[in-house]
Amino acid sequence: MHPLTKSSVAVAGLGLGTLAWASLAERHLYTLRRFDLPVLTPGSRPLRVLHLTDLHLVPRQERRIEWVRGLAALEPDFVINTGDNCSDPDAVPAVLRAMEPLLEFPGAFVLGSNDFYAPRVRNPLKYVGGSTRQHVDRLGKPSLPVQDLIDGFTGGGWTDLDNVRTKLEIRQVPVEFVGTGDPHIDFDDYPSVAGRAATDVAATIGVVHAPYVRVLDPMVADGAGLILAGHTHGGQVCVPGYGALTTNCDLDNARAKGVSRWWPGASGHPDNDAPADAAWLEVSAGLGHNKYNPVRLACRPEATLLTLVGR
Repeated sequence: MHPLTKSSVAVAGLGLGTLAWASLAERHLYTLRRFDLPVLTPGSRPLRVLHLTDLHLVPRQERRIEWVRGLAALEPDFVINTGDNCSDPDAVPAVLRAMEPLLEFPGAFVLGSNDFYAPRVRNPLKYVGGSTRQHVDRLGKPSLPVQDLIDGFTGGGWTDLDNVRTKLEIRQVPVEFVGTGDPHIDFDDYPSVAGRAATDVAATIGVVHAPYVRVLDPMVADGAGLILAGHTHGGQVCVPGYGALTTNCDLDNARAKGVSRWWPGASGHPDNDAPADAAWLEVSAGLGHNKYNPVRLACRPEATLLTLVGR
């Protein structure tokens, strides 16, 4: 065999092996990330917050459903769901079954585009280097039973934070939450909830599905000390040793997942440039994927347990 042919066969074999790993194995390797964040007022009792996002469920995904149900064993003080729960018109019962044990704990949620609209077939290359952001006037009427999902979550006691600012007590610790609708489809209305962070709470926490800069900046400017988001899938298909190629929004790729600092003008700057009053930003890589792109590479599906402690 000609050397070039041997090389081509080797490269093709490596590519097929990588695709098999990403589609058959890694996308099922669910993991729990843990971070301690100093965001509460000094002397506050620590709070354990479980962050879930981007399940993208279809009814038959029993492995993912059972893994999420098992997170109830963590006994979190609070649960935050940042949206994109569905990947199929019949997924809401499966989502509620996955969340059922977690609805026993106090919680809150915002919605993502795939809670309103079913996913579409897309060329994966369109995600690289930019955003597939959609304007709602092009999307039309929601194609998913989003009200059933909202009713299931609120009926279980969780607070809807879509374009809402509210104060909640978590184990006798007062916390302010400010959330928006999904900026990826122009459902965000931060001006309707804008305002200086409350001074009679242990922390102000921002909650959003897609971490677009136009929402992150005013949240931090208003005094939010922590922002939780999903949407990015951590890049979903990453280059080992390099990281994400896209966030599918205008957040820089270095912040595609994990914990970092955020301040107005932070994009492209490392955390060691952060001012003293910079907020903490936690972007979860989430648990699922568009059902038409069932792969994960160098980016395991995840949930996050945050322990919030005093500054």
